[in-house]
Amino acid sequence: MRNLSPISTLALTAILFAVQSASAAERVTLANGFVEVCDHHSAINGRIRLFPSAAEDSYIDLLASDVVSLEPLPQPPAQPATPVPAINLTKADISEVLAHAGKDHNLDVDLLSSVIKAESNGNAHAVSRAGAQGLMQLMPQTAASLGVHDSFSPGENVQGGSAYLDALLKRYHDNLALALAAYNAGPEAVDKYHGIPPYAETRAYVARVIHEFNRRILLRQSQRSTSGK
Repeated sequence: MRNLSPISTLALTAILFAVQSASAAERVTLANGFVEVCDHHSAINGRIRLFPSAAEDSYIDLLASDVVSLEPLPQPPAQPATPVPAINLTKADISEVLAHAGKDHNLDVDLLSSVIKAESNGNAHAVSRAGAQGLMQLMPQTAASLGVHDSFSPGENVQGGSAYLDALLKRYHDNLALALAAYNAGPEAVDKYHGIPPYAETRAYVARVIHEFNRRILLRQSQRSTSGK
């Protein structure tokens, strides 16, 4: 299996900060080459005050000379899942499906479990408003390209989703955050922004999956330590 270690607290904090600012309206290019995303800004006494969120009590002050440009960021419409009757698999069912897919695509089963939790919460018949289907929420076109004939078949869906995630990890050199962002928003968006796109849904998705994956890894390590293995 790929050795995808838990992402550090610092890195995850950075992603979570980005989640707060992802509902932001502005992209800020700094003189040092860095790019920030903020909710809004104000000009105060010759300085530029950036607000990460709508709250006015949290901000960062910069010299006007430190800011090269400020531009509005378009936000894609949210795509909440269409409510459908939950059809959940037993732990034994999902464990078998994940074990096969993990082995075939060199992926940690805890990573797959974390993606499935975020995508469908284990509902094999979940359908999003955008039309994504099944446990790993495959779009019909993506499913077809992966050879998935029935996205509501747990085995086919997880095999297809795992193959896609495997390809994205290879594309982004095992950078889990970028692969997850591409899984959610598409690799075109990741390539366009040279990183996690400034979309609220995508930022929250990446943070949610990584948090769950970290939790599962640490639990697994704790269980091994307790058992003496």
